[in-house]
Amino acid sequence: MNKSVMALSIALALTTSLTGCTHSSNKSSPVVQAENTRQLEAKKVNEIVEQFFTEMLVLDPLTATEVGVNDYNDRFIAPISKQSIEENIAFEQKYLNRISAIDVNQLSGQDLLSYQVFKRDREVAIAGYEFPEHYIPFNQMYGIHNDFAMLGSGESSQPFNTEKDYRDFMKRAEGFSAYMDSTILSMREGSKKGVVLPKAIIKKLLPQFQTHLVKNIEDSVFYGPVKQLQANTNINTNDKERLARDYSQMIQNVIIPTYQKTLSFLTTEYAPLGSDTVGLSHLPNGKAWYDHMITHHTTLPLTADEIHEFGQQEVARILAEMKKVKQTVGFKGNLAEFFTFLKEDEQFYFSSPEEVIAAYEGVKDKINSRVSQLFEVFPKADYQVKEVEAFRAASSAGASYQAPAPDGSRPGTFYINTFNLKAQPNFIVETLSIHEASPGHHFQASIQQEVESLPKFRKFGNFTVYEEGWALYAESLGKEMGLFTDPYQWYGRLVDEQLRAMRLVVDTGMHAKGWTREQAIDFMTKNSSMADSDIEAEVERYVSIPGQALSYKTGQRAIQQMRESAKKSLGSAFDIKKFHTQILIDGSLPMPILAAKIERWVDAQKVTAKH
Repeated sequence: MNKSVMALSIALALTTSLTGCTHSSNKSSPVVQAENTRQLEAKKVNEIVEQFFTEMLVLDPLTATEVGVNDYNDRFIAPISKQSIEENIAFEQKYLNRISAIDVNQLSGQDLLSYQVFKRDREVAIAGYEFPEHYIPFNQMYGIHNDFAMLGSGESSQPFNTEKDYRDFMKRAEGFSAYMDSTILSMREGSKKGVVLPKAIIKKLLPQFQTHLVKNIEDSVFYGPVKQLQANTNINTNDKERLARDYSQMIQNVIIPTYQKTLSFLTTEYAPLGSDTVGLSHLPNGKAWYDHMITHHTTLPLTADEIHEFGQQEVARILAEMKKVKQTVGFKGNLAEFFTFLKEDEQFYFSSPEEVIAAYEGVKDKINSRVSQLFEVFPKADYQVKEVEAFRAASSAGASYQAPAPDGSRPGTFYINTFNLKAQPNFIVETLSIHEASPGHHFQASIQQEVESLPKFRKFGNFTVYEEGWALYAESLGKEMGLFTDPYQWYGRLVDEQLRAMRLVVDTGMHAKGWTREQAIDFMTKNSSMADSDIEAEVERYVSIPGQALSYKTGQRAIQQMRESAKKSLGSAFDIKKFHTQILIDGSLPMPILAAKIERWVDAQKVTAKH
């Protein structure tokens, strides 16, 4: 527990103790009765959210493994079917009914936040079942086919320490096979109803399945745990030999055939049926579907038109800032020529993946030495810098972050994609490190897990608009921390922000305004110096996960507005460190709930300042 949270916990404990002493002589007084009512409603909230989380882990054993609950490591999620979907809806409705029976007027503090977040989650989840997302169960960006490979690599959250661990994964592999069979049936049904992946996305999916069809078992990413057996001291030699044989047979007889069967379906049956269009608006009920995705990802009452206009304004503003950098470095050509120079000149690129990783490891200490200027709460967990694994590198984002293991057994991981070195210019090192690691995702995700007072559904919950909004806001703190003194590193910051601004235009353009994939690529090419391959991957990402890319800039703007409002209200009493603590200390929250919480904090600060 960090010092701030510990102090808060002690204060709450003292408050509770004193309250009990004060009223012990008059148990029937209205004050005591009101307090008892408040405590009873708060207790109900915590019971409901804990019961939900416990029951959810049974339904979603992969999440259980991810958060360190290993009771269901041999299980997989239920295959897609009408029955499983109806059971999921009933599960959400049951808990919505229970939380709705709580008297919200009796709640405050963490209990109020938990109520608000939990109720909203259930409502949005139920609304999402109006749209047939199960007809397109995976894509080149996110999908169980890649998640399962990461689990099976031996480098992720699935443990491989004992013989039982290995046997658990063998059993889980059978569940994976059954689930993938159900995706084929679901995609087949979707294609009949006009809900099908675009051809461009199907094309990017095929290599992700092909990579697992190895001739030599030892070349499989799933063979990683077998390679780890030699150094395992928990399993004796005879058991290791038998385990290695059984495990290899599982790869040969279960995993490889599953990937082969799905690949054959995608290639021969599904690909010819793929859509030539890329936007949700072209699908049945597509406009309403996209409106839901905006609500789901941004948590804000925004329309596609509003977001599109905001994006256009930001793109123009950032282009003007880029022109200033061009002038600062003395480049004589126009902005388009400056973009070409930055794309092609070798001084801006690394010569090997090792150089990329070394650069990010090098800037880590530089940033870590400065974060105390703006923060008073820090994660206990450290983070490591790693390359994106080869089996998913071709279609993965340029960088990503994976939270540390909840039990501290694994640090956070800042993944860098070195598949295309031209997509990793050296001028983005500072801004990308701030975003993905400290004080961006690493601060946010690690602190969220480490705050002991959070109920589990919030400790491990996430809202993209909060997480990505925070990370992009964190980038904006670079100059305040004395970074971006090199004009090219500042240009890198502008590159990252421009990417997020272009996303607003392109995502809404494709999903609400009928833009083609080519229009989106052309827009990003004209307004940035990004590598062509990077632009293509980004556009196809927005095709596959509508609305997600809107979260970054809308979240950043919301947090910045909260900061400006708090500073205006508090004046000289405003403390940036305490403001950042308030943003981070309660975990991932929808923007309206976070904004209301910050307003309550500001009001409390005013009262404190008066006294």
